[in-house]
Amino acid sequence: MLGLFLYFYFMNIETLHKVFLDCNAISTDTRKVAENNMFFALSGDNFNGNTFAKEALKKGAKIAVIDDKDYYLSEKTILVKNSLKTLQALANYHRHYLGVKIIALTGSNGKTTTKELINTVLSQKYNTTATIGNLNNHIGVPLTLLSMTKQTEIGIVEMGANHQKEIEFLCQIAQPDYGYITNFGKAHLEGFGGVEGVIKGKSELYDYLINHDKHIFINADDNIQKDKLNNYIKKYGFSQNDSNYQKIEFLVANPFVAFKIKDTTITSNLIGEYNFTNLCAASTIGLYFNVEMEAIKKAIESYIPTNNRSQIIKKGSNTIILDAYNANPSSMEVALKNFTKQTQSNKIAILGDMFELGNSASEEHQYITDFANSLNIDSIFLIGENFYKSKSNNLKTKQYQSFEEFKANFKPIKSSTLLIKGSRGMALERVLELL
Repeated sequence: MLGLFLYFYFMNIETLHKVFLDCNAISTDTRKVAENNMFFALSGDNFNGNTFAKEALKKGAKIAVIDDKDYYLSEKTILVKNSLKTLQALANYHRHYLGVKIIALTGSNGKTTTKELINTVLSQKYNTTATIGNLNNHIGVPLTLLSMTKQTEIGIVEMGANHQKEIEFLCQIAQPDYGYITNFGKAHLEGFGGVEGVIKGKSELYDYLINHDKHIFINADDNIQKDKLNNYIKKYGFSQNDSNYQKIEFLVANPFVAFKIKDTTITSNLIGEYNFTNLCAASTIGLYFNVEMEAIKKAIESYIPTNNRSQIIKKGSNTIILDAYNANPSSMEVALKNFTKQTQSNKIAILGDMFELGNSASEEHQYITDFANSLNIDSIFLIGENFYKSKSNNLKTKQYQSFEEFKANFKPIKSSTLLIKGSRGMALERVLELL
């Protein structure tokens, strides 16, 4: 059952799990540690997590799990060979101890929004536990699994990756029963080695589910997904055209997305036609798990996006589309397309650099620069080292090497509609302070 997670402490994982059950939560950060936590001393490239064990216990942690004998303190300290691998093994053991149904999802764009929508829909009928924020890596996935309890009926686990074999590894930890891939786009090109590498890496979720005869949810209008799963039987999905799948009709996105499913019209609080498939996935998965149509409608219409994702914010006379949580060439392009469909006048796009593009960075930033210039947008501000290097002869476009330079040249904006989008490291939500 534990597969590669038998690791070194196979005989002790069950014992460690019993200790975990007597604690109220896992903590890996002494700034957030609380009374009765189990603290895992995880080390990074530039720090030794074991040095924080004493502080964690002082702040109320019940147990500190360490992997360096020099920091052993008392019977409240558990020494293991590797704290991270022990955390992953414990999560895998706990997942099977609970016997909970696990839905895993990955993709280039829309993972977190889709995860939140699925959780909102399924929680209408089930006790659910979902990934908090975007804790979707080799640490976040174990923490998500370990946050589940005996009351959890369905777990929704977001999986992120920027290299080959990462999704495969996360699947070995979570061992999902169901899976969904939002899309394949130009994200993390540097790590994946191009778009084909992205498709191969994200498809590791398909590979796991197919090899273990599990269920797959599919966007049947995505030709890549459809072709890959053409001969696989255990799939359930949605389509605007294919009658073999749940029929969903796109209605409008001006600015909020509305759609029809099973003769029911649902109007969301999400902007952008690109959110249509995210809404389709949540609705379809809800139907698969026998959530009533009215409950699905209620859930989706009550969902309000947060965390800088497709938020509409009013600031004085300005309307802001804040989509500054992250960006890659695929999501940037669809965001700009959607922006041009807005009916408001005086459209202003404030765009920040897209990260992790490797050797494709120059080409991709030039493409977005040219694409933005070709659209019906009144003013364009490009911020960051890569956008600054792109060539533009358009008088409506201004380029800044840094946010500080943009800030120094910023002039008041009134009665406008603004799109703010860039990679997380650009932190373009700072623009709100200038408005």
